[in-house]
Amino acid sequence: MQEIVDRLTGTDRGAEIARTLIYPYLNHAATMFESGYATAADIDASMRFGCGYPVGPLALVDALGAATVVAGLEAQRATTGDPLHQPAPVLTRLSGSGSTFEAEAASADAPAAPELRHSIGSVGVVGTGTMASGIVEVFAKAGYDVTYVGRGETQLAGVEAAITKNLDRAIAKGRLDEDAKSDLLGRISGSTEREALAGVDIVVEAIAEDLDIKLQLFRDLDRITKPGAILATTTSSLSIDALAAETARPSDVIGMHFFNPAPVMKLVEVVSGAATSAEVAETTRALCLSVGKHPVSCTDRAGFIVNALLFPYLNDAVNLHVAGGGTLEEIDTALKETRLPMGPFELLDVVGNDVSLAIQQTLHATFGHDGWTPAPLLEQVVAEGRLGRKTKAGFHTY
Repeated sequence: MQEIVDRLTGTDRGAEIARTLIYPYLNHAATMFESGYATAADIDASMRFGCGYPVGPLALVDALGAATVVAGLEAQRATTGDPLHQPAPVLTRLSGSGSTFEAEAASADAPAAPELRHSIGSVGVVGTGTMASGIVEVFAKAGYDVTYVGRGETQLAGVEAAITKNLDRAIAKGRLDEDAKSDLLGRISGSTEREALAGVDIVVEAIAEDLDIKLQLFRDLDRITKPGAILATTTSSLSIDALAAETARPSDVIGMHFFNPAPVMKLVEVVSGAATSAEVAETTRALCLSVGKHPVSCTDRAGFIVNALLFPYLNDAVNLHVAGGGTLEEIDTALKETRLPMGPFELLDVVGNDVSLAIQQTLHATFGHDGWTPAPLLEQVVAEGRLGRKTKAGFHTY
C-alpha cells in the first residue's frame, strides 16, 4: 500500500498522470458510497476482485488521507471546471475530521452472514458460450447438479469440451484427480429444450446481451420453472426490472453478474431489482459464498458497481491522451506503476473498444454527466474497426 501512496504523491510526470486519472475515480467511489448505493466494503471488494486492483478506492483514500485527495481534486477542478472534480461532501467531511472510511464502517453494525432462505439443490444455466460454460463449471465443482440448455447438440458438446479441458489442465497441475473429474462431469447434463429446467431451484441465464432475446427467455422461464425457483441474469448492462416485468414472479428475479472467466474471477455482483425479495437476495449471496465467490450487493442501475467506476476512468484516459497529457505508452506505464494490472489503453483493448463505448454511452445516458460523454477518439477507433485484441488493432496493435 505504501508503495502506491508514494507513487501517487510523487513529483514526476508519471505521478501527475496517475493522479489526474485516479483522483476522479476515487471521488466517484466516494459519491457512490455517500449515495447509499453500496457499502464501503462492497465498493472496495468490487474493484479488487472484479478488476484485480491491489486496493479498493475507499481504502486508498484512507491510505492517502482524505485531505490529500480533496486538495488534488480541488486543483483539478480549478483547471478543468468539471463538476465531477468537485470533492464529494463525504471526502470534505472526512478531511475536516481526520476520520476514515474504515472508521465509519467499524462504527456501523456488522452485517450478518447470509443464509440460504430457499433450498438450492439443482441449478439450471441457459447458454453455451464462454461465460455460461464457466458458470456450469463453477456450480458443478461446488457439488450442485447442473442442467444447461443450448440451441443445438454441437453447442452443448462445446460446453462439456471446455469444462473437460479446464479439468484436464487442473489434473496436469496436480490440483484434481481423475475421480473428481468424473464426478464433476457426472453432475452436468445438457439439453436443447428449456423444459429441462422445470425442476431446478435456480436458473442463471448467460445468453446474448440483447434485451428482446432475454425478455423472451424470461417469459419462457416463468412458464416452465417451478414456483419459488429463482430466475437470475448475468447481464452487465440491461435492466433487472425490465426482465422481472415479463414474469408473474418479479420478487424471484435477480441479477447475478459473474466476471469472466467465471471459474477464476471471485466477484459476483448481486443486483436486486425494485421487486426482488430480501430472501431471494440473501439466498443468492449465500449461494455465491457456497461456490467460492465473493458477492457484493447493489441495485438495478446502469453499470452496477464495477462498470460504473471503471469505464469513466478509461474514458478520462482517452481524453487525457487527446489533450496532450501523455502518449498511450506513458499513460499505460504511469498507471501500471501504481500497481494496476494493466494500463487503461491495454485494458480497453482487452475488453473491446466497441463494448467499452457501449457501456460509456449507457452511463452517460443514465447519469447525464457532461464529463462522461464518450471520448471522440474512442468513437473513432470503433468506427474504424479497431476494436482491440480481437481485431489485432485498437489503441495498440497486436
